Amino acid sequence: MIHNYMDVAEKYAVDVVAAGKTLEKVVLKTPLQYHKRLSENYQCEVYLKREDLQVVRSYKIRGAYNFISNLSETERNRGIVCASAGNHAQGVAFSCRQLGISGTIYMPAITPRQKINQVKMFGGDSIEIVLVGDSFDACQEHAMQHARLLEKVFVPPFDHEKIIEGQGSVAQEILEQLPDVDYLFVPIGGGGLCAGMGLFFRLFSPQTHIIGAEPQGAPSMTEALRAGRPVTVEKIQRFVDGAAVKKVGRLTFNICREVLNDIVLVHEGKVCSVILQLYNEDAIVAEPAGVLSIAALEQYSERIRGKRVVCVLSGGNNDIDRMQEIKERSLLYEGLKHYFIIRFAQRPGALKEFVNNVLGPTDDIVRFEFIQKHNKETGPALVGIEVKSKNDFSSLIDRMNNHQLNYTLINQHENLFEYII
Repeated sequence: MIHNYMDVAEKYAVDVVAAGKTLEKVVLKTPLQYHKRLSENYQCEVYLKREDLQVVRSYKIRGAYNFISNLSETERNRGIVCASAGNHAQGVAFSCRQLGISGTIYMPAITPRQKINQVKMFGGDSIEIVLVGDSFDACQEHAMQHARLLEKVFVPPFDHEKIIEGQGSVAQEILEQLPDVDYLFVPIGGGGLCAGMGLFFRLFSPQTHIIGAEPQGAPSMTEALRAGRPVTVEKIQRFVDGAAVKKVGRLTFNICREVLNDIVLVHEGKVCSVILQLYNEDAIVAEPAGVLSIAALEQYSERIRGKRVVCVLSGGNNDIDRMQEIKERSLLYEGLKHYFIIRFAQRPGALKEFVNNVLGPTDDIVRFEFIQKHNKETGPALVGIEVKSKNDFSSLIDRMNNHQLNYTLINQHENLFEYII
C-alpha cells in the first residue's frame, strides 16, 4: 500500500505539472478526438487521446525526456544507456538529440530493420545502437552491465518516478481538454502510463473509473495483482510487443493497485480487428499496444452506455510488413478463417466432390496443400477455408460430417497450428 496516499498524490501532481512545463518544448499536446463510430456502437461518448500523433508516434517521449532532462550535468556528461526494441528507444534517441547527450541504445539482434532505422532517424549522431541478444531480457542485461561498467545512467522504460511523472502529463492534458470523464481506459505493459495517469486522475477526477487493458498473452499486471506483488510471467506472447513484458515494475505496481478500478485482458485477435477497423474506416495507423484500450471497450459495453469515455491510443509505430499477420489473426478471431487437415479418399473426383458438395456458395479455399500417398486409402491435405460470416462455419461443419469426411480442425490445437501455419 502507498503510505500517506494523499500526500504522495499531491506531491506527485506538482511534479507532473513541472514535467508538463519541461515537455512543452518537445512534446505535442495531442488532440482528444470524439469518435463517432465507436460512440454509436457503444451508445456513449467515446474520445480518443491521440498519442499516436506524438512526435515519435507514441507517449514514450514524455517519460524519457522528463527523466533525461532531470539528470545532473555530471550524469549527462557520462552519457545514458537504455534497452528497447521500440517506442522507448525512439523516445530516448529523440531526447538525446534534443539535449545534446550521448546515448547507447541496446536492441535485440532480432529487431526488424524498420525499427532500427526509426531509432537512427530520431537520434542521429547522438546515439549508438548495439544489437545483441536473441530476446529483450538478454539485451537488457547487456545494457545494464554496460551502464554499471562505465558508470552511465540507465534509463528504465517504466519503473521510475520521473518516467511516471512524464507519462502523467497525458492525464493533465485530457482533463484540460475534457474535465468530466466517467471512464478512462489505459493500456498496460510495464505500468508506467497507467501509474502516471491514474494518480493524476485520482487527485483531480476521483469519480472517474480507471480501467487497465492488458494483452491476454502477457498478463503481467493481472498476475501481479493476484499475487500481491510483481511476479515473472515466464511464457508470454510478444505479438502486442509494446505491452508484452514478463514483469511489471515495483513502483508502477504499487501505484496501479491503488488507482485501478479494474483490469481486463484483451485477446490479441481482438486487437488485430480494431487495428484493421481504425485503418480501413478512419485512416488511423495504430500499433497493437496502441489499441488495447479501444479493444477493451467491448467487455465494458453495458457499463459505459450513456457515459463519457476516454481511450488512450498510445502509439502508431506499426510496421507495414505485419499487416498480413494482423489480418490473419483478425480473421481467426472473428471466426472467419479455419484450417483443417482433411484426409481425402485417394481416388479420382474426391476433391471435386468436396468443392461441389461440401463448400458453401460463399466459402473460399485460401490455402491447399496436398501430397498424394501411394498405396494408401487416404491422403492428408492442409486446407484453409474463409467463410463470409461466422454463422457459415457451423453449416460447413454439418456438410463435412454429412459427407463423412475424415478431418481435424487445427485452429484450437495451439502447437499444431503454430507448427503448420
